[in-house]
Amino acid sequence: MEYQHILVAVDLTEECDPVIKRAKAIALANGAKVSLVHIVEPMAMAFGGDVPMDLSQLQQQQFDQAKERMERLYNKYPDINRGDSHLVYGQPRQEIHQLAKDQQCDLIVVGSHGRHGLALLLGSTANDVLHGAPCDVLAVRLQKKES
Repeated sequence: MEYQHILVAVDLTEECDPVIKRAKAIALANGAKVSLVHIVEPMAMAFGGDVPMDLSQLQQQQFDQAKERMERLYNKYPDINRGDSHLVYGQPRQEIHQLAKDQQCDLIVVGSHGRHGLALLLGSTANDVLHGAPCDVLAVRLQKKES
C-alpha cells in the first residue's frame, strides 16, 4: 500500500527529530505529503477542569511558545509545508483522529519510548491514538538518552 498523506504528531522537543525523519523517508519512498501536528492541551484538563483561577494568559503563553517551536521545526525542515501543518488546542487523541480524517491522511506517525508497551511521546493519553485511528499508525521507537 502506498501512502499519500502522512500526519506526524510532534511534541516539539528534539526527540521528535527521528519521528519526522522516519515520516519523511516513508513520504519520499511513496511520493506522499507530510503534515505536522502539535496539540496544546487546555491547562484546565490538567487540573480536572475545576480551576479556581483564570488560566487564559498562561494558556496563551503556552500556545505562543508552541508556535515558536513549530517555527524552528519549519526552519529545520524547509520541505515541510507550513500550510499543511497544524497547531491546535484540544485533547490529543480526538484532535489527531479528527485531523487525520479531515485531511484524508493514510498514516499517522508518533514517537514511542517503549517503556510501558507504547508510552507515546504525547503523554499517557496519546496511547489512545492507536485505538480508533482512521488510518495506519506507526510508532517510531526512540532511543533512551544515556545519562
